[in-house]
Amino acid sequence: MGFRKKNKSPPVLSHEFVIQNHADMVSCLAMIILLGLMFEVTAKFAIMFITVQYNVTQVLDEKSEPVNLYQYGPKDVATVFFYLLIAVILHALIQEYILDKMNRRLHLSKTKHSKFNESGQLAAFYLFSFIWGCSILTAEDFATNPTFLWEGYPHTHMVFQVKFFYICQIAYWLHALPELYFQKVRKEDIPRQLYYICLYVVHITGAYVLNLHRLGLVLLVPHYLVELLFHASRLFYFSDENKQKGFTLWALLFVIARLLTLTLSVLTFGFGLPRTENQGFSLAEGNFNVLTVRMTCLAAICLTQAWMMWKFINFQLKKWREHSQNQASKKKTVSPKSKPHKREPARGGAANGVVKSEDKTSPRARKAKAS
Repeated sequence: MGFRKKNKSPPVLSHEFVIQNHADMVSCLAMIILLGLMFEVTAKFAIMFITVQYNVTQVLDEKSEPVNLYQYGPKDVATVFFYLLIAVILHALIQEYILDKMNRRLHLSKTKHSKFNESGQLAAFYLFSFIWGCSILTAEDFATNPTFLWEGYPHTHMVFQVKFFYICQIAYWLHALPELYFQKVRKEDIPRQLYYICLYVVHITGAYVLNLHRLGLVLLVPHYLVELLFHASRLFYFSDENKQKGFTLWALLFVIARLLTLTLSVLTFGFGLPRTENQGFSLAEGNFNVLTVRMTCLAAICLTQAWMMWKFINFQLKKWREHSQNQASKKKTVSPKSKPHKREPARGGAANGVVKSEDKTSPRARKAKAS
């Protein structure tokens, strides 16, 4: 992690040196790009990295003021790269000043430590993205007009908030790839994380390039809410293993989110887009409303949802088996306590090895009588 003071400094440019100081190196690179704004020669190149490109001014009515809209283009790669650097820096800050301090208090094992860091980073990102996405959807007024998902396609123009949202989303998920190396993720966890990172990059970039940013935004917001609940529940579980109620609510919302995703996708690609006026394929106009593209997008979404449901079912079965095994082991180790029975007195008046006599005369009298 960056921003740490180490007692022993590793050799320069070694793996350990890069891992410990990667945030400082990235900060220097981002600072160089920002310093480029100070000089006229480099300012036009630095602006390409920092600001959102492809601004288009439109006048809707003669009386209304002009509106600034945005398109996408090749220069967006530079913008994504700069905000990828910012994501690496923020990742290191959250790890250093929040998660590491919590880990020291909890004293987690290595496996739980890795999962705790993963959930902490993702929970912060999902919370921020969910709030941001909700604010954009509120402005678009999607709740009262669901047909805006396909009306007027191709949606080549975006407001600033929508374009910047997609730039930040792509940058964050791309930054997660080098973080697998910087965070020393265990080898057995790398394939699992690579799967969902690549799925996010492909789906979000596809929605951005194919001018389906409206549908992509509507599908991302409920998905991020479900993922936020899962990782928040896992954080509470690591702090106290008795806190598992959040997983029940997550399981319910997970299924609802999958059904909502499939419903909106079928509605958009199966009924909405085929009925729009602009049919055809044109890279210049940004129109991809042909049967091949629609079916490919729908198939990709359906396969992803099926894969997620398969993983979800396996997770629930594994959890149920572990619970049943724990219950069985508890029954074996803790046997029912038997109630103590009262011991019956021995025949002839003997109890507890002592013979009781019914003769109440004194010992001297009994001795005299015996003699």
